[in-house]
Amino acid sequence: MMTSARSADSGLTGPGDLDRYPFSQAAGADRSAAPVWEGPDVDLARPGRRTAGSRGRGLHGQLVQQLGQMIVSGDLGADRPLVPEEIGQRFEVSRTVVRESLRVLEAKGLVSARPNVGTRVRPVSDWNLLDPDIIEWRAFGPQRDDQRRELTELRWTIEPLAARLAAGHGREDAQARLVDMVEIMGHALAQSDAITFARADSEFHSLLIQLAGNRMLEHLSGIVASALQVSGGPVTGCDRPNEGALVHHARIAEALGAGDGATAEAAMRQLLTTHPDVERVVPAPREH
Repeated sequence: MMTSARSADSGLTGPGDLDRYPFSQAAGADRSAAPVWEGPDVDLARPGRRTAGSRGRGLHGQLVQQLGQMIVSGDLGADRPLVPEEIGQRFEVSRTVVRESLRVLEAKGLVSARPNVGTRVRPVSDWNLLDPDIIEWRAFGPQRDDQRRELTELRWTIEPLAARLAAGHGREDAQARLVDMVEIMGHALAQSDAITFARADSEFHSLLIQLAGNRMLEHLSGIVASALQVSGGPVTGCDRPNEGALVHHARIAEALGAGDGATAEAAMRQLLTTHPDVERVVPAPREH
């Protein structure tokens, strides 16, 4: 069973060791009500938040999340191997749990296992930076500012094109759903309900990418969902829903209903440019 008790004879000492990052709660407890990270000076977990790595996966998912966060934050580097026996002892899990967790991290490009070398952390250039877990771990770690900026810039390249393409696909059911999401956002704005606003916002953008009719773009919809999740608020990155974001969403939905791809693309660019990270690198589009 995993525990937060620390062991003086674990052999894991010094900066960045596993002993600094015990699991915050016993296995099987409801982790949705408390942060899952106890590392020093790291704002990786928030009350009520559960990362994709831990969602419904028990001990295995918790260990993946814990080790993944430690690697991404730089607290586990390539200077020392990840010894399964030490990990198992520190977190009080079986060798099977450790082995499966390391395999997941290897599939994400975070670690590599080689004979006579052991399991070591790989350089950032080898990481699958589009993996939803890694996106989230980076966004709430020391690279939070860079990750959120990069996500917003990536959305700048994806979503305006998706909006233009979506205007050419007359799926009335999906377009009606977009209008519904705008209405929900409007009600949420009036009630200062940021959670409902954010959920409707996320569904709006996912539906729009699906409407584009491009399977490769649709494959990237998870990136947009992750960007919205880690942005700190609604699509604009503000602490609260705002009228400007609602107006831009409504313009996009109206343009798609009219089959006007150019207007839908322009409205999407205006929506994304309201994000402060984008304002620093992308000029605001001109009104037509």
